[in-house]
Amino acid sequence: MNKELRQAFKHELITAKALYSEGDFDNCFKHLERAHILGQSYVVRHTQSHWWMLKVGFKTGDKREVFGQVMRILASIIFSRIWVPKGNTGGTNVSPFRSMPIPHDLRSLLRD
Repeated sequence: MNKELRQAFKHELITAKALYSEGDFDNCFKHLERAHILGQSYVVRHTQSHWWMLKVGFKTGDKREVFGQVMRILASIIFSRIWVPKGNTGGTNVSPFRSMPIPHDLRSLLRD
């Protein structure tokens, strides 16, 4: 992971954690989705984004999110280095196999 990508991931995660602490779970999750997009090709960062999504699921009482994130945590450990659906936001509201458009402001960070 290059320095610029690492800093962008860290920014999204720090922002998400601050919003989590404030109880703003909707905006927290949006930043976790962005962190997921940035980190999904890296085992630790990918798993970290799903871990925090799991925490949000617990805090909001969303059983579907909790179950889905447990499954995604396991998959992130196994598949991050093999294959990921580019642009996927990582929440249970989308298929874990679906590639999605990458937000315009993140595209330059994810060039191969």
